[in-house]
Amino acid sequence: MATKKAAPAAKKVLSAEEKAAKFQEAVAYTDKLVKKAQAAVLKFEGYTQTQVDTIVAAMALAASKHSLELAHEAVNETGRGVVEDKDTKNHFASESVYNAIKNDKTVGVISENKVAGSVEIASPLGVLAGIVPTTNPTSTAIFKTLLTAKTRNAIVFAFHPQAQKCSSHAAKIVYDAAIEAGAPEDFIQWIEVPSLDMTTALIQNRGLATILATGGPGMVNAALKSGNPSLGVGAGNGDVYVDANANIERAVEDLLLSKRFDNGMICATENSAVIDASVYDEFIAKMQEQGRLYGS
Repeated sequence: MATKKAAPAAKKVLSAEEKAAKFQEAVAYTDKLVKKAQAAVLKFEGYTQTQVDTIVAAMALAASKHSLELAHEAVNETGRGVVEDKDTKNHFASESVYNAIKNDKTVGVISENKVAGSVEIASPLGVLAGIVPTTNPTSTAIFKTLLTAKTRNAIVFAFHPQAQKCSSHAAKIVYDAAIEAGAPEDFIQWIEVPSLDMTTALIQNRGLATILATGGPGMVNAALKSGNPSLGVGAGNGDVYVDANANIERAVEDLLLSKRFDNGMICATENSAVIDASVYDEFIAKMQEQGRLYGS
């Protein structure tokens, strides 16, 4: 005998007063995170360059070690992307980023101009807010934590609800490695139960120094309009120009390789191609050989 599935319960519509109370709960929750992060920055500020570099190296190594595991988790949880490409992004965010910043001086005097009589001294900004998208949920978390530690700041994350588990796991991996290497407690934190109210309360918190927002246009715009300094980045209408002197076969191969990578979810992946008229027919023919569709 066939059984009928129970209809999903109707979602409760909150009154204006209930919505306000819920938002105030989010404000109180995120304020506690920010205050703990501020205390961590005060401790981090006294670290030497050697201490900082030891911590960052440990974080990068831990992230690289767990790269494939995190890639599987990201694809399984979000239902998006390609495991092998997620793994590549995780390795880039850990190994390549580490190699790019490992020799940077971020403590004390970092430059001196004797002619001008000026000295540049590195100092932490303070507490950062990290917005992480569902498209790059683990690599973005790794990247932002490495930069945070290298600059002796603290960060509070708001992960995408559809990627909470994998993103928080990535953050925990690097945080645990950092603590073992001597980092101050609470310099990396995250909202445990994500919601729009929580993210909004976080980015509007006046205890923040800067917001690092990676996500869709709505979230990036909200960060830019939050009243706090913000760096926002998201998907753009990336295009490519194919010159008359280009190697057309190579151009087509590179374009398709880029577009296929992680199912085209990289923010900068090409979305259109502008072709020089003299090689237009050749380019289209090569695209058709690959079974690709095109528009005029």
